[in-house]
Amino acid sequence: MSKQLLRCGTSIGANTRESKNAQSRMDFLNKLNIALKEADETDYWLDLLHTTGYIEDRLYNSIEADCKELVAILVSIIKKLKEKKELQ
Repeated sequence: MSKQLLRCGTSIGANTRESKNAQSRMDFLNKLNIALKEADETDYWLDLLHTTGYIEDRLYNSIEADCKELVAILVSIIKKLKEKKELQ
């Protein structure tokens, strides 16, 4: 479980970084959508690790809050990009 958390957790940053060099607006949006999916998966693994007692409440609460914030930021960016696309 912890290896899955490491993979998806680091994939958020990797896809966000990759989006900076996107070949098009659609490619940029695509990379951010992948980052969002990875953030959601990270949240799942965090919940599972916490529920099974592998991580304590204090650590879980801290990481979970950061994860939720990342999800909210990514959702906001993606929504704004989609709205801009519809206006054009």
